[in-house]
Amino acid sequence: MTRSFSSGFVHLHNHTDFSLLDGAAKIPAYMKKTRELGMDSIAITDHGNLFGALHFYHAARKAGIKPIIGCEFYVNPGDRMERPEPGSGKKSQQYHLILLAMNQTGYQNLMVLSSLAYTEGFYFRPRIDDELLERYNEGLICLSACLGGEIIQHLLNNDYEEAKRRALWFNSVFDDGRYYLELQDHGLEEQKRTNPLLKRLSDETGIPLVATNDIHYIEQSDANAHDLLLCVGTNTKKHDPNRMRFPNDQFYFKSQEEMIDLFSWVPEAVENSVEIARRCNLEIKFPGPQLPVFDVPAGYESPAEYLRSLAREGLANRYEVITDELTDRLEYELGVIISMGFEGYFLIVMDYIRWAKQQGIPVGPGRGSGAGSLVAYSLDITNVDPIKYNLLFERFLNPERVSMPDFDIDFCFERRGEVINYVTEKYGVDRVAQIATFGTLKAKAVVKDVARVLDISFDESNKIAKMIPDDLGMTLSKAFEQSPDLVELEKKGGIYAELFDAARRLEGMARHISTHAAGVVIGREDLTRYVPLYRDARTGAISTQYSMELLEPCGLVKMDFLGLKTLTLIQHAQKLIRAKNPSFSIEEIDEEDEATFAMLSRGESSAIFQFESPGMQNVLKEAKPGTIEDLVALNALYRPGPMAFIPQYIACKHGQQPITYADPELEEELKNTYGVIVYQEQVMKVAQIIAGYSLGAADILRRIMGKKKVHELEAEKVKFIAGALALGRSEQHAIEIFEMLEPFANYGFNKSHALAYSVIAYQTAFLKANYPAEFWAANLTNEMSNPDKFSEYLQTVREAEIEILPPSVNYSLRSFAVVDGKIVYGLAGIKHVGEGVVDAIVAERDANGPYTDLLDFLTRLDSKVTNSKVMESLIKAGAFDELGTNRPTLLENLGDAVASVQRKKEYTAYGQISLFDEESEEMMDSFVMREVEDWSTQEKLEVEKALLGFYVSGHPLDRYRNAIKTRVTVDTTQMERLPLGQQTNIIAMLTQLKPYITRRGDTIAFVQLTDLNTSFEGVIFADEFERTRHFLQVDQIYGFEGTFDKRSNGDERISFRIDNIKTDPNDLVPRAVSRCHVQLEKSFCTAEQITHLRDAALDFGGACTLYLHFKEQGKNLASLVECGREFSVRCTADLAVALKKNPAVLDVWFD
Repeated sequence: MTRSFSSGFVHLHNHTDFSLLDGAAKIPAYMKKTRELGMDSIAITDHGNLFGALHFYHAARKAGIKPIIGCEFYVNPGDRMERPEPGSGKKSQQYHLILLAMNQTGYQNLMVLSSLAYTEGFYFRPRIDDELLERYNEGLICLSACLGGEIIQHLLNNDYEEAKRRALWFNSVFDDGRYYLELQDHGLEEQKRTNPLLKRLSDETGIPLVATNDIHYIEQSDANAHDLLLCVGTNTKKHDPNRMRFPNDQFYFKSQEEMIDLFSWVPEAVENSVEIARRCNLEIKFPGPQLPVFDVPAGYESPAEYLRSLAREGLANRYEVITDELTDRLEYELGVIISMGFEGYFLIVMDYIRWAKQQGIPVGPGRGSGAGSLVAYSLDITNVDPIKYNLLFERFLNPERVSMPDFDIDFCFERRGEVINYVTEKYGVDRVAQIATFGTLKAKAVVKDVARVLDISFDESNKIAKMIPDDLGMTLSKAFEQSPDLVELEKKGGIYAELFDAARRLEGMARHISTHAAGVVIGREDLTRYVPLYRDARTGAISTQYSMELLEPCGLVKMDFLGLKTLTLIQHAQKLIRAKNPSFSIEEIDEEDEATFAMLSRGESSAIFQFESPGMQNVLKEAKPGTIEDLVALNALYRPGPMAFIPQYIACKHGQQPITYADPELEEELKNTYGVIVYQEQVMKVAQIIAGYSLGAADILRRIMGKKKVHELEAEKVKFIAGALALGRSEQHAIEIFEMLEPFANYGFNKSHALAYSVIAYQTAFLKANYPAEFWAANLTNEMSNPDKFSEYLQTVREAEIEILPPSVNYSLRSFAVVDGKIVYGLAGIKHVGEGVVDAIVAERDANGPYTDLLDFLTRLDSKVTNSKVMESLIKAGAFDELGTNRPTLLENLGDAVASVQRKKEYTAYGQISLFDEESEEMMDSFVMREVEDWSTQEKLEVEKALLGFYVSGHPLDRYRNAIKTRVTVDTTQMERLPLGQQTNIIAMLTQLKPYITRRGDTIAFVQLTDLNTSFEGVIFADEFERTRHFLQVDQIYGFEGTFDKRSNGDERISFRIDNIKTDPNDLVPRAVSRCHVQLEKSFCTAEQITHLRDAALDFGGACTLYLHFKEQGKNLASLVECGREFSVRCTADLAVALKKNPAVLDVWFD
């Protein structure tokens, strides 16, 4: 409740940080200051938007302050849609205007105006016009705004009469005294000129005056931080004399005494601020989620009847035998869904999933707790059997805790947009939108932004940002507690003191608006009845101006349309497999495939969804899963918290440790996980079995345990004990079970979600085990826009000895294809070859057979398809190689071949061929290629790299693989593991060379090197560069001797300091490996596993010092253990194999 109104002044023109990169005042700071100064009301008027309006409303109400919701609009009076052409000499206006909501009607009109400003009026800024003001002014009070307002602009242009005419127009539109002339006084010359004129205008017209201060920051001392924020927003430096800046430090939250003093010459302007606040009494209505109306077919009286019919029909399709158990479960769920009013929600989700499947768009088997619903399974919303896997409906929809159901649906990454478009068309463009999300100035980001505008170098700002830990939820306050370096840096004063002072003031403020990755809202009516809308100027996408957590109370229903690349991968692989096995369906694969589980049990899970991390590969080797249930459990356990129970799970699974149950009655529920509580659903079942909870009440217990709310937990404990006693159990036993459940309620994972994703994981594993070429071809297609991942997969394919062929006009498709177990590069991956060209090549080939030679290709395709740039790219990339003529010969004869084919087409078209004798016709049919010597392998690879972006048919370093194996002792796939400061050999291609003259006049060179794994930076110092500069050439391969180290300027990036360069890499002297590194998961380091590690070290004794590195639940620990000399080992692959059998060992490497 707000306090009684008594203030002598109210601030009505105020910007929060939602005036993005212009307002430097957070909403909580407004509330705190308002209370400190004894004010009862406060307004929000951000630039052109209502992004922060609801946050402001809720914060003010909570603080006992009256919120006044408004906006500072941009106005182009004549036409909001006017967009002058560049160079036309015409100018569109962006006058400022303040509108404040008096009531719910005014708030509705604010939302409509703000929405239309974005969806219709956006031109550099979101704009409205006179026509909209005439149409949507009810319930709004209007202030003439600051120096950017139209009235003051006319006055500054010495056009008093136009100012008066426009003021009278506004006064007529905002009748009943709802229009005010706004006075501000920041000590500016322009205000000294216009304020007396505004007073005169008021006296002549009777339009009242009101005083405001245009707040952009809370304290006067925030002015510099605000100035730096403006620099961030305008991408300028603080010292730039021509940048946008505020004229002084007067745009802060002034007290009523300061405002009364400033406007003592016109006291009514101060009094009117109070009068306006008195007139604004907005009580926003929050109806809660309003489901759109789902139109049911004729013959059904209601959505509920239609849902029952579809669910019963779907159940019969899903199960061969309909048992009483199935019927009872379905009817129970239907009763809950319908009694809670959610039948429309299920029908809406079912409808767009059904449409997606009809269009051939892959849909995931489920995500989240929704997979626990039998109704959802019967409607084909989900595709995992909740009965078979013992999933609980109450985990999804709890009749004892009313909340919206939430189906998160995965769609093929490439086609997700089609489903959103379908929903938009079905329910109307005015009723469907995506959801806004706001990026904020987090600790590292704000330091980097402020450092840039203070002109601190990029390298130094990176160094400073590195001092801030990467922990989730890190703040500058926490960072200064944890990092003495930051404290010392700030103590230096000067620019560093300014940096951290501003960063602290700006930290946490909104920086930009973007679109939520998955969320879509659907309204029962036009969305502007509920929320204001925003249009992304770059993409045209419409989204809500309010963020996700605010939408349901406003009346909207959120749906999640997620794009999952793994579904796209499966679709691509399935399409390739069907080329040789047309009946193949991923939905019908054997769920107990021996090859799949054998592969997983070997830990060969790279590129397998959810199972590809090195740690998970180790767990798979130890656990040796044999069923999908095993995969579900491992998926749920392999995450922070429950990870500690993996050793117990594995030991019990293999009979190495007896399975124990806290109560004999729990065996049925826990036997599939060998006595270990893995899932949240198990916590619920235990509460049901031990204490007689309903599953709905058990779900509430699980939530309370997870949130660790002490008072609620104590109350639940009493209830739990009472329930157990009623079932004849002892109090002590009940307490033991309750306390056993607590950590699992927090750590336990949602089984429905783990199951759905494990099904997808199994499908990808099946593809990899049974159709490796198709699997990897689909992966390469999926990752073509991700160079790092693409290169990694290319290397993996080569190691798997699957041949990769260059593109081919006779075998390639748009993306990667498979022919005779070999992967063929896609034609669309060639530069200058568009998808339309590819489609034409493939369509002609499918219709009339393979191409026989170059002339056949040119003859059969339209000349628009076979233009010179396309043809040269196809030839150079090797697309004609299998036709028997080398690439240089084809290029040499291309022009003549095109001319020959063109002449023949022309003669044939005009029927003239018959005019020639047989000899002439024979000459026209013959075309003899002028032979040219073929390119070297190296030349072919370089052309491939230029046109495809990657080395495909080989790698220039392939001829040095033996030298790499014997002379290079480091693995550059993981740069963070390189032995810093240790002499190292590298064999790599020199891809960039940039000479640089130092301050001392020496010439050094910065280089880019590329080996078989990655690219990295290096530096050649003066003496060596002087010796080698005459022979060094870009794109040549050399042997390098040097050391890896962090850059000397404090940058954390690793660089290779080159001491010596060999023109022939084979001249490098082999270096002895001296260290063996073993990375361990601390959670798995039981006494047994450490003993195994010790025994392995003793079995493989040698000269390499053994170093132990540790991770804890996936996070690197700083501790490093150097083992004693007695544990030194020899460098051998057998040692790595032996060590990796230990579940605590994540990785092994030598240097």
